[in-house]
Amino acid sequence: MKHWRISHWPIRYKFVSLLLASMIVPAFGLGSLVGWAVDRIVERQVNENTLQLIGQVNQTLEFYANNMQNVTYLIAFNPQVRSFLNRATPRDDYEMRQFLQGITTLYPEIAGVLVVNEYGDYISNEMYTRSSDPLTEETWYREAVKNKGIFTMIGHPVGRHVISHAHYTSEEVVSAVRAIVDPETQKVRGVVLIDLKLRVIAETVKNIHLGKWGYLMVVDEKGKSIYTPSRSVLTAVPLHRIKGDSGTFSQNIHGQHVQFIYQRSPFTHWTTIGVFPSDESALEVKETHFYIISFIFFVCFIAIGASYYFSFSLSRPISRLTMLMKKAQAGDLTVRYDEERMDEIGMLGRSFNHMLDQIQRFIALAEWQERQRWEAELRELQAQIKPHFLYNTLDTIQWMARKKGADDVAEVVGALAKLFRIGLSKGKEMILLAEEIEHVKSYLHIQEVRYKDKLHYTFDIPEDLQKFYVLKLLLQPIVENALYHGIKQRRGLGHIWIQAREHEGVMYICVKDDGVGMTTEQLKDLRESLDIDFTSGDQEGRMKKVKGYGMVNVQARLQLTFGPSYRLHIDSEEGKGTVVTIVHPIIPYLP
Repeated sequence: MKHWRISHWPIRYKFVSLLLASMIVPAFGLGSLVGWAVDRIVERQVNENTLQLIGQVNQTLEFYANNMQNVTYLIAFNPQVRSFLNRATPRDDYEMRQFLQGITTLYPEIAGVLVVNEYGDYISNEMYTRSSDPLTEETWYREAVKNKGIFTMIGHPVGRHVISHAHYTSEEVVSAVRAIVDPETQKVRGVVLIDLKLRVIAETVKNIHLGKWGYLMVVDEKGKSIYTPSRSVLTAVPLHRIKGDSGTFSQNIHGQHVQFIYQRSPFTHWTTIGVFPSDESALEVKETHFYIISFIFFVCFIAIGASYYFSFSLSRPISRLTMLMKKAQAGDLTVRYDEERMDEIGMLGRSFNHMLDQIQRFIALAEWQERQRWEAELRELQAQIKPHFLYNTLDTIQWMARKKGADDVAEVVGALAKLFRIGLSKGKEMILLAEEIEHVKSYLHIQEVRYKDKLHYTFDIPEDLQKFYVLKLLLQPIVENALYHGIKQRRGLGHIWIQAREHEGVMYICVKDDGVGMTTEQLKDLRESLDIDFTSGDQEGRMKKVKGYGMVNVQARLQLTFGPSYRLHIDSEEGKGTVVTIVHPIIPYLP
C-alpha cells in the first residue's frame, strides 16, 4: 500500500495524471452533454419530418376523397340521374350507364359507382346486388341518409350485398357515400355509393419508410384499419392512445419499444399513423455521435500526447543522462550530454563529458603507442632482406652474364635488379603508380621466364593515373598471390589483368586472374583475415592465424596509412578465378 501513495509516484506520473484528469474528464462530460442535446434536437426534427410526411399522405388521401365528392355532385346534377331518382320504376338506362362508365374512365382510381333511389332501384356501371333485400336497408345507405347530404367515407365495405363485376374484395376497396337531397323539401331522393381502389392509398403510403422497418398505416375514426402494410407489427391499434388531431406516444410491442406519431384528417376523419422503433437513431444522430466520439478520441489523444510530452520534458534530462551513462558503460565513448543547462543536472552532464574526454585521450594514447609498435614490426619485416646487398650482387651477376653471352640470364637478372631497386626506393613509403607498375612488370617478367607457356598478363592503366602516388609494394603481393594460388594451379595458359580507374576522388586498382579460384570456405577465411581491425591493439595474437599474409600486409598498410575506408575487396569463384580490388586515395603530390 505504501507504493500506491501519490507522494511516492514519479513526477512524470503525477503530471500525466493531472493533465489526463483536467482534459479527458471535461471532454467526456461535454461530449455526453452535446450528444444528449443533439439526440433531443434530432428526435424533435425526426418527429416533425414524420408529421410532414403524414401530412402529405393525408393531403393525397383528401385529394382522392375530394375527387369522389365532386363525382357525387356531378352525378347528382345529371338530368338523367335526377329523372331516375324521381321515378318509381326503372326504364332503359343505357345512356346513364355510359355516363357512369365515363366517370370511372376519367377517374381510374374509382372501382365502381352505384346510384340508388329512395324506392330501392339502382343503376351502376360495375356493381350489382346479390340479394333480393332492398338496398335501402343496407347499412351504408342508412349512414348516408343519416348524414343528410354530407359526403362520408365509410371504410371497407364489410357485410354489404353489393359486389363488383371485377370481383374486388372488401379489403381491396374503401367506400364513400353521399345522400342526394331535394333542395326544396330536404327529402332524401337517393344515395350515391363510390368504391375507391385501395391500391391508390397503398401506393401513397408504401414507399414511405421510417427508419429500418418503420411504416405508415391508415385507420378510420373507429380504429378500424383502412390500410396496414404486410410487415406491420400491430395486431390492433391502441385507439385510446390517440387523442386530438395529432400527437405522439410510445408502447412496448413484443418486447420492443415502438414510437407512434399520428395525424387526423378533418375531411376524411381518417388517422394516418407512423410506426417506427424509438431506439433506432436517425442517420443524422449516428453521424453526430460519430463526430462526438471522434472528438472525444481526438481530445484523449491530444491529452495523452501532451501529458507525456510535458511530463517527459521534466524528467527527460535525468533520463537522457542515465541513458548516456549506460551507453558509455557499454563501450560507446563518443556520446556527449549536449544540453545547455545551468542547474545541477547541467553541471553533472558537463562533468560526465569531461570524464569521457579524459578516457578517450588515454585510449588514443594507447592506440598510438600500439600503432607505432605495429609499424615498427612491418618495417622490420620489409627489412629482413638486405636490398642494398642484393641489388649490388645482382648487378655483378648481370655484368658477368652479358660478358659470357648469356643474354637471357642477364635479362632476368636485370629485371630482378630493377625489382629490388624500385622496392628500395631510397626508403620512401610512397612512389608513383608508374614506378609501382614497373616494379610489378619486372616481377612478372621474371615469372614469365620461369613459367613459359603458362603465364600471360595485361596492363590497362590510364596515363593520367600513373602520375599519382601510391603505397610502395602495393601490387606485387597481390600479383604473387594470383600467380601461385591461381594461375599455377590451373591447367594450360593463365592470364592476369591489372587495371586502374578513378571515381569521385578514389583510385580503384583491380588485379584479376582466371586461375582455379577459391572455395566458399577459403574465401570466407581470407575475408575474415582481412577484417582484423589494424587500428586497435588486439591484432597481434590473431596475425599468427591469418590466411594470405602478403595480402593482409597490404591491407594493414592501407588502413594504418589512410584509414579503415581504404582496403582490399576480394571476390572469387571456384574454377573461374579471383578478383582483388584495391581502394586507394588519389594523391597527386607528397606533402
